[in-house]
Amino acid sequence: MHKEGIGIDFSVILSEERIRKAYENGEFENLPGYGKPLKLDDLSSVPDNLRMAYRLLKNAGYSPEENRLKQEMMTIEDLLKTCDDQEEKERLQKKLNEKIIRFNSLISKRRIQTNSSVFKNYSSKINSKFS
Repeated sequence: MHKEGIGIDFSVILSEERIRKAYENGEFENLPGYGKPLKLDDLSSVPDNLRMAYRLLKNAGYSPEENRLKQEMMTIEDLLKTCDDQEEKERLQKKLNEKIIRFNSLISKRRIQTNSSVFKNYSSKINSKFS
């Protein structure tokens, strides 16, 4: 029995004991990556309320570089709309074309790696949200 207000979860204790015994018996030594540091996503610079969104985008195949390029393209497009100088417009258009080529290159590399129709559907929904 246990005192009122003190809850003991015996399944947790049992699980921990089994894990400890397996570790002592060397059952984890043949696992891939054993003894090597974990590669953790460093999202410490991302606010807590945005970390899940960043992880979803990463899992969907979006990279920070793609996001940065998309933002730069939108900025250049806005500048093009308000620009009156023809030479400046041509310079901005050239810069925009370079960004579009780079962005499309990144997208095409990602799509080669993910041929799933489910992923393509999910990807198109995310693209439409950002467009």
